[in-house]
Amino acid sequence: MPEALRTPVLIVGAGAVGLTLAIDLAWRGVRVVLMEQRSRGVAPPVKCNHVSARSMEVFRRLGIAQRIRDAGLPADYPHSVSYRTTMTGIELTRVEIPSRKDRFTCTDGPDCGWPTPEPPHRINQIYLEPILFAHAESLPQITVLSGVRYDRLEQTAEGVTAWATDTRKGTTLRIECRYLVACDGSHSQIRREIGAELSGDAILQRTQTTYIRAPELLGRLRSKPAWGNFSLNPRRCGNVYAIDGRQTWLVHNYLTRDEKDFDSVDRDACLRAILGVGPEFRYDVLDDYNWYGRRLVCDRFRNGRVFLCGDASHIWVPYAGYGMNAGIADAVDLSWMLAAHLTGWAPAAILDAYEAERLPITEQVSRFVMNHSIAMSKERLSVPDNIEAMDAAGEAARAALGKQAYALNVQQYAAAGLNFGYFYDRSPLIGYDGATPPPYTMATFTAST
Repeated sequence: MPEALRTPVLIVGAGAVGLTLAIDLAWRGVRVVLMEQRSRGVAPPVKCNHVSARSMEVFRRLGIAQRIRDAGLPADYPHSVSYRTTMTGIELTRVEIPSRKDRFTCTDGPDCGWPTPEPPHRINQIYLEPILFAHAESLPQITVLSGVRYDRLEQTAEGVTAWATDTRKGTTLRIECRYLVACDGSHSQIRREIGAELSGDAILQRTQTTYIRAPELLGRLRSKPAWGNFSLNPRRCGNVYAIDGRQTWLVHNYLTRDEKDFDSVDRDACLRAILGVGPEFRYDVLDDYNWYGRRLVCDRFRNGRVFLCGDASHIWVPYAGYGMNAGIADAVDLSWMLAAHLTGWAPAAILDAYEAERLPITEQVSRFVMNHSIAMSKERLSVPDNIEAMDAAGEAARAALGKQAYALNVQQYAAAGLNFGYFYDRSPLIGYDGATPPPYTMATFTAST
């Protein structure tokens, strides 16, 4: 017989979304089993680079906000976003964002004056997830199963049974739970099992991503360092994120509309064009992968006692850092409803509100992201041929493109609207008064009840 476990809630996937859900449920007094296929200590992929204000508010309530703020880039490293001809070329414009040292004292710039005690924080998930994981392991309400692969589930009116494999021992586990939450990512097996389907825009962008170690790069910059660094030139447009603020960088190479095949694009040549370096420049590849920017949203976030959270339920181009952060918002919304029912003060019908609340928000936010992706694509096509010319015409071209880049992008890096503007317009838990909710944009909102 397979080894059996029993728990009120089983969470499949211990990324940032699954970890936050587990910690939040534990904070509310609910026991959880958290299952993750990666072995303990295996680093997550180097993807998400931003924790939104709303997510930081959650981490503040859970008692870990300061630990997260103390991690990532060096304390004095600017969190700004720079637009340049190349990473080592001429700066066109800069969205000023304070370092973590100056975050609570800086008053100048578009990313200051947030209406919250917890403004955003720029940190890669390779630093974020270990903090969340360590905290989850420390809580007695959470049982963490690392190195365990989810296999399948069976659902009845009374509960869910999931089967899994301990990849180290080769043994089978059976977990009986009242509710199962899938935080198993964009390729979610559970999504397929419950018959949920994604729809939307399958391909908005093709991107080659390379995670590199390049100790010499920081010393080659012609302008002060920045967290995000966009290269805009006729040869290749891309983006370089500072990961440790010293020698590790994440390089995104945005393929053109004509480049349909990843393998036909020379990764090294494109990376050097983005960095603005010659063949003599040395770097080490730590990881690389190809991905599609999409706008896909599930037709359902639930089937009976099984729920979808995060990338399992919605996938989109990661502008404004809103992939992971929208998933964290999903998790917290579902957490309080599950806890309300499991701790006895709300009927099971409260769980109907999760999909009714979160699915429309996913549509709202993903539309902003899609529209921004389309605008960014048009911007990349408009890079003039003389952008690097050292004459009056070249200087004028750089000034014009810098102004355009700033106006288009400042909204996604100071996205107060996405944090504080959205609203639930069809929740069964809200007594609506008939008032029209104020409109919001990616960057702006009107405070309202």
